[in-house]
Amino acid sequence: MKRYGQIIKVIPEKLEEYKRLHANPLKGVNEMIKECNIRNYSIYNFGEYLFAYFEYIGTDYEADMAKMAADENTRKWWALTDPCQISLGYAGCKWIDMQELYHLD
Repeated sequence: MKRYGQIIKVIPEKLEEYKRLHANPLKGVNEMIKECNIRNYSIYNFGEYLFAYFEYIGTDYEADMAKMAADENTRKWWALTDPCQISLGYAGCKWIDMQELYHLD
């Protein structure tokens, strides 16, 4: 299992919409996340920032992420959530992976 922490900005005027969307995700989105070997997935908000944490239990992260990106329901979901976000990275990269500095089980 590998732990991931990711960060992105939320457009302040879109924060309430983002919260509303995540209170009731589109059908199939949560199932695809699980099918792509992601577990213990959480998104936190602090000011204009969103922080995601998840655990990946698969063996081919890139293939699982490609599978997720090819899923029709996921693409519809991203079409709703992406306009609420501002990447902190380069063009074409949404959530930015953060470096884990400390962990205690």
